[in-house]
Amino acid sequence: MVDTMALLPPFRRAARISRPSARVPHPVPGLPADDEVLLDAPDGRLGPALVGAGRGDFAPASLLLAGTRARGEWELRDRYVVRLAFFAHARPEWFQAWRAASPLDPDALLVGAQLAVDRVWGSPARAELLREVSPAITATAHGDHRDPVPWRLALDHARGTRAGHKYFGELWEAAVRRAPHHYGCHVAALRYLAASYHGSHAECFDFADRAAQDAPPDSLVQALPVRAAFAYLADGCGPEVPRARLDAAADRAVALSARFPAADPWPAQIRNLLACVLVRLDRCADALDQLRLTGPYATSFPWDRAGEEPLGVFLRVRAGLLAGGRAVELGGAGHPHTGHAGRARSADH
Repeated sequence: MVDTMALLPPFRRAARISRPSARVPHPVPGLPADDEVLLDAPDGRLGPALVGAGRGDFAPASLLLAGTRARGEWELRDRYVVRLAFFAHARPEWFQAWRAASPLDPDALLVGAQLAVDRVWGSPARAELLREVSPAITATAHGDHRDPVPWRLALDHARGTRAGHKYFGELWEAAVRRAPHHYGCHVAALRYLAASYHGSHAECFDFADRAAQDAPPDSLVQALPVRAAFAYLADGCGPEVPRARLDAAADRAVALSARFPAADPWPAQIRNLLACVLVRLDRCADALDQLRLTGPYATSFPWDRAGEEPLGVFLRVRAGLLAGGRAVELGGAGHPHTGHAGRARSADH
């Protein structure tokens, strides 16, 4: 008999965790009940690929990524590669079969390179181990000259190996030639700036603001300043950033969120991040609006930065906002009026 639970990807099991004591009463207009919230739920295209991988079948994942490459869906492709590599880390058999069947498949090579980076990222010897991964990343860049995702991976790799600014700049130029407003590449560059100029949040804000100003109104790059705001609020050093600049970053992301339909997994991480920043700025009514738009789609980032189980943090924050903000707590959160709190993880690989 097939164990169907074993075939389900991790997001389906999130609803079985222990819940915080504060619960969302049901029904609440515009909000799903606690047990209806899913963590890191895939969209309708990625879901079948993950279920197929759970059965040991790599064909749905292969077809999915080949389709994104053929149609130039680079943002989707980037997300899918990260999720498939994460699944391959936990359940490697299907991916090993894919590589054995198609060793030169550019999509399998890209997932493999992402997986190789992920496996060594948390090691104390990360910089040295990442250098051994370089040939795998280089191989992905030969798959499709239009594809920016290998270059996003190369930018992450450069940060992990503490590469110099000149080399990083060359990678950045190659990335933006392929996709001038690719969100993943911009996030990688923002992380590199944060690591290179630790504590100098003005560098990150300047980069994020310029990128957002140059991007189309519906581009995910419009959310880059709110990522810079989150990094500042979660950090523990550097000069103060004016409150007006933090609010402007949040307002830009609010405008972006309004362009997408409610309860859609595509903008879910942007909305989760925005809600977190709004809570830290004491804009609780605006934060609750974003959680209503988010619907049942909680994401690990940014709630995992509190050092607890992310779904539990999401639900606790939501319950606190419904209670008028009185119970909202975020571990490691800085406050724009009183300075910075304790250090949190500065980068989310």
